[in-house]
Amino acid sequence: MKTVAVVPAWNEAQAIGEVLGGLLPRVDAVIVVDDGSIDGTADVARGVTPLRPPLTRGETGGGVHVIRHVLNRGLGAAIATGIRAALADGADIVLTFDADGQHRPEDVAAMLAPIREGRADVVIGSRMLTKEGMPFVRRVANRIGNVVTAALFGAHVSDSQSGLRAFSRAAAEQIQIRTDRMEVSSEIVAEIFRHKLRLVEVPIKSVYTTYSLSKGQSFVMGLKTLGRLIVRRALR
Repeated sequence: MKTVAVVPAWNEAQAIGEVLGGLLPRVDAVIVVDDGSIDGTADVARGVTPLRPPLTRGETGGGVHVIRHVLNRGLGAAIATGIRAALADGADIVLTFDADGQHRPEDVAAMLAPIREGRADVVIGSRMLTKEGMPFVRRVANRIGNVVTAALFGAHVSDSQSGLRAFSRAAAEQIQIRTDRMEVSSEIVAEIFRHKLRLVEVPIKSVYTTYSLSKGQSFVMGLKTLGRLIVRRALR
């Protein structure tokens, strides 16, 4: 099953090289969506080679393809662009993976297994199933995101804001992303429940650094995200 990873990136030149180096051996191809970066993110991504050769069957060490948004459109728009490109590339499984170094490449195999084994249409990597290394502020913010997602869309998962997800081709084709920014995480969960897709949550451990923590939403941004989710709910 051809696995294509989608990596949305905005001003991630500092971290994306190492992220892609670890990810490449574990998938068939990587699509980086450079969302209007001004720090050379695209150039760094194009120059990446795998940190190690493939270890097992299915870890093929594909190449990096960069798609660039001329202007910064937001996380949702970048994910939507990446998923469309992955499907056009013939992906059987689409994996979304953050560019800031928060996710561990070692978790990819566990993310893909339920789909490859026919047990799931969608897999979400949940930080809340272990909470290991997760700062208290992030845990609180995540719980708020879960409550909002459940209240607006009737869709409850343990980690609605996780950026590490895997979709079967059929699931990726059904999910409609209409939002452009951070609210996309809740929107994807809502779409999973709307289409009654089989969901499995897999425990993952995230890596938190000063850099990755700086990428989170501010309070004001969180309020804007809530407002856009309310609008998205009205458009269902």
